[in-house]
Amino acid sequence: MQSPDSHPKLAVVILNWNGKHYLEQFLPFVCASTYPNIIVYLADNASTDGSVDWTASQYPSIKIIRNSSNEGFAGGYNRALKHVEEEFMVLLNSDIEVSPGWIEPIMHMFMEKPDVVAIQPKILDYNNKERFEYAGAAGGWIDRFGYPFSKGRVFDVLEKDEHQYDKPAPIFWASGASLFIRHSAFDAVGGFDGYFFAHQEEIDLCWRLQLAGHRIMSCPASIIYHIGGGTLAKNNPKKIYLNFRNNLIMLWKNLEGIDAFMTVSFRFLLDAISAWKNLLSGQSYFFTAVMKAHFGFFSWLLVNQKKSIFPSKRIAKPAGRYMGSVVWQHFAKGKNRFSEIVENCS
Repeated sequence: MQSPDSHPKLAVVILNWNGKHYLEQFLPFVCASTYPNIIVYLADNASTDGSVDWTASQYPSIKIIRNSSNEGFAGGYNRALKHVEEEFMVLLNSDIEVSPGWIEPIMHMFMEKPDVVAIQPKILDYNNKERFEYAGAAGGWIDRFGYPFSKGRVFDVLEKDEHQYDKPAPIFWASGASLFIRHSAFDAVGGFDGYFFAHQEEIDLCWRLQLAGHRIMSCPASIIYHIGGGTLAKNNPKKIYLNFRNNLIMLWKNLEGIDAFMTVSFRFLLDAISAWKNLLSGQSYFFTAVMKAHFGFFSWLLVNQKKSIFPSKRIAKPAGRYMGSVVWQHFAKGKNRFSEIVENCS
């Protein structure tokens, strides 16, 4: 029988903003985890719904970190994690149901692979547990123009989980919905880019980690169930704005020289096509959000670059980057499955 010392401490850090209903629903599953050495933190982004007081009264063993204001996913975690001492952490959304043994396979991978600094479990849809969930599915990839997609999710098409992606493998990005990460690596690259506020900050972080020579892995033996859209709904204009703006910033920061210029320039064209298509379909809010995102990118480029975190090193080529166009493969050629686009990759 192994002693508790053979299980490194794991900090489970749940960022909360007015999510009392999710905490009531899903904290019991977190606390029922079978891993013997976890410390649960609630990092609160200045909630006003009584969720902090409720957690303190119902779960007195949970450590509470109170942020003085809502700085979003990126800034909220950056501030909160300064109060977390454990080397191994999982940043966990509040709208996730975990299974009792969800931690053990990932901690085993960390112990066996010291060059792996971030790991993602398999993420299934809470409302349809046979299908992958949008925010990461079985591991994140990115195409040459910066479009994120996943093993099990191409744009809005979600595959049924038929165990087709059950082999652990290097990935480009691990979902922020359940991001297992080494604290030392997180700190070494500067943490999340707080300028992002929310959306795509985990992709940017994983890109910087890989450029610094680290690996990101999927661990499909660990399974969680995610509701998704708990803070901002899919078609919320602010969410559209942040996704488009942050994607452009991420490309400019992590690519170099002419590659950055050419890629961002082409993305402006693709974004414009998408914006006009939605406008002609009667979705003016989408058009407006994309145009604001482009102005937001130029504002960052000309005035606010100093507020962002750039790669600390560029010593490695990232895995999980598809050097074709997922837009072309999906919309022009009708390919809806990850395995149809990235062949021989399970």
